[in-house]
Amino acid sequence: MKKLLFILTLSFSLTMFAQEQINEGIVISKQTMSSDNEQMNAQLAMLGDMMTTTYFKNDKTRSETSNPMTGTTVFIGDNATKKSLMLMDNAMIGKKFMETDMTPSEADLENVSIEKTNETKTILGYECVKYNVTMKKDGADVKGAIYATDKLHAISQQTTAFGDDFKGFPMYMSLALEQQGFKMDLVTEVTEVKAENVADEKFNMTPPEGYTKTDNLIGM
Repeated sequence: MKKLLFILTLSFSLTMFAQEQINEGIVISKQTMSSDNEQMNAQLAMLGDMMTTTYFKNDKTRSETSNPMTGTTVFIGDNATKKSLMLMDNAMIGKKFMETDMTPSEADLENVSIEKTNETKTILGYECVKYNVTMKKDGADVKGAIYATDKLHAISQQTTAFGDDFKGFPMYMSLALEQQGFKMDLVTEVTEVKAENVADEKFNMTPPEGYTKTDNLIGM
């Protein structure tokens, strides 16, 4: 009985900790992609899961995604100024950077429909609210569901175009993309959240040496 009470008390303590607001820390997430096209599925299998490390501190966020086949992508956003810096380094385009305003345009908002539901799900100890999303991006129709928590003070690059109808950081996203008969499913889920100190240098928005400015990055 004492052992059971200890386990229950420990579980309750962990849940209470997870529900606290975290303003500084690290989030680890993975994205899995699949298709109804066999050839595309074979290519996606070679690509493997895309792992992203997100650092956040107060109003600033840095997300790093690296893969041997696609290279390295870095997103740095400042929620106070609504400015962001994108860095991309891969064999196809070389080293490029792009500076943007994170405030969604009228065109972005017209192409996005966000519905907040009453459904919730607990993910890694965080109570998340479900949002249904429908949007058009780069000529593709996208539909899916997002579970987001308001306990992580971080920016998600994937939701910056959603406007004020979306609140929180996505802990789980399931999106179905369709374009000219081509279909792809994308699932992004957070696998770990750590509350710890993050160096200010992580959020330096000065483009590094060796990077060339561009107004359009592939996939943006």
